[in-house]
Amino acid sequence: MEKYGFEGRVAVVTGAGRGLGRAHARLLAARGAAVVVNDLGGNTRGEGHDDGPAQAVVDEITEAGGTAVANAADVSTPEGGRAIVEQAVERFGRIDIVVNNAGNVHFAGIADADADILDSHYAVHVRGSFNTVHAAWPHMVAQNYGRIVLTTSHGIFGAPDNLSYAMAKAGTIGLARAIKVNAGDQDIRINLIAPAAVTRLAGKDPDGQAPPAPADMEPDLVSPVVAYLAHESCPVSGEVYAAGAGRCARVFIAETEGYVHPSITDLTVEDVAENWAAINDESGYHVPADLYSWAGRFLAHRAAG
Repeated sequence: MEKYGFEGRVAVVTGAGRGLGRAHARLLAARGAAVVVNDLGGNTRGEGHDDGPAQAVVDEITEAGGTAVANAADVSTPEGGRAIVEQAVERFGRIDIVVNNAGNVHFAGIADADADILDSHYAVHVRGSFNTVHAAWPHMVAQNYGRIVLTTSHGIFGAPDNLSYAMAKAGTIGLARAIKVNAGDQDIRINLIAPAAVTRLAGKDPDGQAPPAPADMEPDLVSPVVAYLAHESCPVSGEVYAAGAGRCARVFIAETEGYVHPSITDLTVEDVAENWAAINDESGYHVPADLYSWAGRFLAHRAAG
C-alpha cells in the first residue's frame, strides 16, 4: 500500500474528460480511489454536450485496473452538482473528495466583454464549484471528513483578454476561504490549485484541440499537488498552491505593515502622499488566516491608541 494512497476513498473530479481533470482522475484512481469522472463534453466556451470524453477516461481507468464511473452533468446548475455527488454516494457509498476542475474561457478584454460573457464564466467556475461542494457538504459533515480542491489560475494577475476569466478565478479564492471558516474544527479541508500547464483552454479556437505541450508543461505534472491536497494527510486549508513544470509554490494574499497616523481621526490626503513609501513597503507583511485575523491585525492600533 502506498503511503499516499486513496484506498476506500471516493472522489469526484469535474471537467475530467480531458487535460488537467483527466490527469487528476487518473492519478487518484491509480492510487486507489473510486472516481466519478464528470465532464459535460462541450467546447472551451462551455457550449455543447458529449458523453464521450468522460466515458473515454473511465475506460482508461478501468483498463488500468482502477474503479470509475462516467458522469456528464452540468456543474453550472444546482441539479447538475447534486447529480454528480448523488452518483458517487449511490454507486460507491460515500463522497470523500471533490476536485472542481471544470472550466471555460471566452477571451475578451474590457472593451469586448459583456454581461453574457461574465455570466458564462461565473456560472462554471464559481457557481459550478459551489454547486458540487454544496451537494457534498452534508455528507462530509456527517462523516467528519472531506477534502476539496478548487481550481483557480494565475490569470487572476491579469492579461489583456481574460477579464471575466480572471474575475471568476479570483472568485473561487473567496469561496474557498469562506468554506474553510465554515468547516471550523471539522476534518474538512479546502484548498486551491493554480495550474501551469498547456490545455485546450490555452487555445483561441473554442472547438480546437489543446496546443502541443512541451514535456514539462503536461497536465500530469500538476496532479501530484492536487492529490496531496486531496489526501487525508494534507495539513492546510484555505490555501492556494501553484503547480506545473516540476515546480510547486504557495500563492498568498498579504498586507503590508503600512502607515499608522499618530492621531487616527486626523488622516489627510497629504499624510497619505507623504507616507506612500511606508504604505507600500513590502519588507514586513501579514498573511491573514481569515477576516477576523485581518481585522485584529489591521485595527490593533485602535486599542493601543
